[in-house]
Amino acid sequence: MADPISWLMIEPGWKVVAADGTEIGKIEEIVGDTGSDIFNGLAVSTGLLTRPKYVPAERVSEITEGKVRVDVPPEQIEHLDEHEPQPPSEEFRA
Repeated sequence: MADPISWLMIEPGWKVVAADGTEIGKIEEIVGDTGSDIFNGLAVSTGLLTRPKYVPAERVSEITEGKVRVDVPPEQIEHLDEHEPQPPSEEFRA
């Protein structure tokens, strides 16, 4: 069994598996603030023609090298909210 790792190590393309071990998608985006070490959740791509689903951080049960396990049953992944990307931040100069 692989050792758990920090959310800061997650990379796009890693496998996402359901509570029963079924692969349900791939990481598309990690949502959080690395500077403040705040992990909000994940955008998970479940198919080529579908919008990514948002999995809140509290639904993530284990992170190991190359794989994130969530407590969502495979049949429930499609019922999660779609991920809405954050707009780019604007920088104001005085």
